[in-house]
Amino acid sequence: MNIQSQIKRTLSLSTSIEYIQQLLGGQGVEHRADLARQVCTRFNFHDARGEMQASGCLKALRDLEASGHFELPKVARKIGTKAPRRLTEPVPLPVDVPHEVNHIARLELVKVEEIEQMRIWNELMLTEHYLKAATLVGRQLRYLIRSEHGWLGGMGFAAPALQLAARDQWIGWNKEERQSKLHTIVGMSRFLIRPSVNCKNLASKVLGMSMATLADDFDHHYGYRPLLVESFVDTERYSGTCYQAANWVTIGKTKGRGRQDRHCESTLSRKTIVLYVLDTQFRKQLGLSLNAGLGALSISEGLEAAQWAEHEFGSAPLGDKRLSKRLVDVAYAKAQTPGRAFSGVAKGDWAATKAYYRMIDQPEDSAVNMTNILQPHRERTARRMRGQKTVLCLQDGSELNYTNLEKCSGLGDLKANQTGAKMKGLNCHSTFAVAPNGLPLGVLKAQCLAPEPRPADDKRKPSTIPIEEKKTFVWIEHHRDLVDLAATMPHTQLVNVCDREADFFELFDEQRQNPRVDLLIRAQHDRKLSAEPFKLFTAVRETSVQSRVRVCIPQQSARPKKSKQKAKAARPGRQAALALRYLTIQLPAPEYYRDKAPIEIRLIHAVEENPPQDAKAVEWFLLTTLKIDSAKDIEKCLRWYALRWRIEDWHRVLKSGCHIDDLAHETAERLRRAIAINLVIAWRIMLMTLLGRETPELPAELLFSDVEMRTLHAYAKKKGLKPPVLLSEAVQLIAKIGGYLGRKKDPPPGHQVMWRGYAALQLLCAGFLLQGNH
Repeated sequence: MNIQSQIKRTLSLSTSIEYIQQLLGGQGVEHRADLARQVCTRFNFHDARGEMQASGCLKALRDLEASGHFELPKVARKIGTKAPRRLTEPVPLPVDVPHEVNHIARLELVKVEEIEQMRIWNELMLTEHYLKAATLVGRQLRYLIRSEHGWLGGMGFAAPALQLAARDQWIGWNKEERQSKLHTIVGMSRFLIRPSVNCKNLASKVLGMSMATLADDFDHHYGYRPLLVESFVDTERYSGTCYQAANWVTIGKTKGRGRQDRHCESTLSRKTIVLYVLDTQFRKQLGLSLNAGLGALSISEGLEAAQWAEHEFGSAPLGDKRLSKRLVDVAYAKAQTPGRAFSGVAKGDWAATKAYYRMIDQPEDSAVNMTNILQPHRERTARRMRGQKTVLCLQDGSELNYTNLEKCSGLGDLKANQTGAKMKGLNCHSTFAVAPNGLPLGVLKAQCLAPEPRPADDKRKPSTIPIEEKKTFVWIEHHRDLVDLAATMPHTQLVNVCDREADFFELFDEQRQNPRVDLLIRAQHDRKLSAEPFKLFTAVRETSVQSRVRVCIPQQSARPKKSKQKAKAARPGRQAALALRYLTIQLPAPEYYRDKAPIEIRLIHAVEENPPQDAKAVEWFLLTTLKIDSAKDIEKCLRWYALRWRIEDWHRVLKSGCHIDDLAHETAERLRRAIAINLVIAWRIMLMTLLGRETPELPAELLFSDVEMRTLHAYAKKKGLKPPVLLSEAVQLIAKIGGYLGRKKDPPPGHQVMWRGYAALQLLCAGFLLQGNH
């Protein structure tokens, strides 16, 4: 990768200034251009094609003269502002432009190379672009959008922003790397679709056409191929959906400064920053690590025992770096013995215990909140998602009962138990990201809500209450969060997978308005139809079988009846043979949304035709916005929905392994802080278990520290077992420490024996170290 000439930085050195002063003091410099040529030759200021960078050199010399370092030869004539070439009359309006881009006749991009084309481009930008300016800086390319209907607009590419915090963080380069390689980015400074043109998808089509030719054109003009293109969207004027449709990546917002803001006044509006990747190996081309910045991560990256807590919590914006470091220490310690109170985790370390409670007991309005604690983990989760072609975003809620905390303030009212007794607690609603192979990628969003009862004097009918005031609105909030996240990963398909509680019209209507994230929801309502058989479920049952598939139904342990829980019978795990049917339907709007059109959606029916004796047959009705063209598509939807159990497994780890129901703090906000830490610990326990199944060939050191590995080897030697080398072997051994028998017919170890085994392993490690095995 060519290094950009650092002209001003090079000439600002004392030795360079001394050299220029010597030139100016001699007789060999006749005028400024001559000086620039000599300086370019001396310091090798040449571009990728070998041509002198005389104009850049002259600009740097003028800046140094203004700083008082020397006096340049006087110019022969006064330098004035050069007016752009223009037409003598406005550009004619296009005629009969179709409303669909596919119907436009001979749509093409014309590279501006002739004077007359430059006049047309300038006239369009000066009269029809909202900035009313046509001047570009740095290396430049201009295009006109032409068709048989007339000129439809234009676009201009030039130098990128000198500094851009969100962009530079996303790329992952430091100041020196940015300064030397900034030329690998091209800025799209102007993009105009003429106001008189109203053609659906034209903007995204033209963006795609320009990105297909830009690198070649740039190479032809300037001798190298750029790696990235950046642009900005003024969201006060435009939605920017054309960039999303053309696979640009949204990476953040500007600070409102602009290129000439030398005094950090930030007088401009804050714009959304979008990037287009011309070369997918751009980090390698820049000499950066493939994991630099905010690029894609493999699922197992950064999970080493000694580092995972730093990766998942280290950059949490808690208002004080000491609190962020304390958070890392707390998470690392709690993960070693999940489920214990921190006083037990600290093993008698009173200073560590006090430090934990000082963090948890921060003021209610402090930066130590659930969102900020989870922010680094969310960012890492998003990076793991970018490494996947498809991600299943599982949404669900779980009640956390804290009725026993009588003095805890801020709790909400949960559903009454079977005896009618009122319960106090929080409703934890989360979005949990999972890869199609079932490996958990992390927690995207979590809220611990305190439900409030409806006031007695509120006599409104449910149909008249705005959706924003209903408890179901949380499903829409999380879906909107996924839509925002999808804009940052255009090459990854996101599917929002939900259980029956999410079967309500407003959520499907939300997806219709922004279809970037698909829905896969288990149907709850057997809706009425206007024609026979008049019921939705009956209609799909009467269609022909499209395919048959076997799905794993997880086992269910028996649960006795408690005052706050219903009894559950034991259910052995099994492979269920399901018959599959599907039907495309028009989902009707409820009566209170008469003005809304029906929504086209697919209904999948899966039923177990021959269930085991005394077992209830599996029957699912799934509503989805995913495209279905074949029986394989139906099977794929079913297998994806079957992975919804992953979030229930995660809830079980949280409650049975991390014991978040047993937390005891004086306010709901403090509970949320403690819960947030455990959400990530439970994710790691799950991933540790499942990685041993899905990627058994990985080295055991990936997840376990040196002390843990030495302890496992010593334990295996004592028990006459094979010392673990691979991850699957280490996971199997830890499960055995937790009580797993590992007989031939036993299923793979589950999360419960893993957290038991891992907690026991930490005690063994402590004993191992006390014996002097350092």
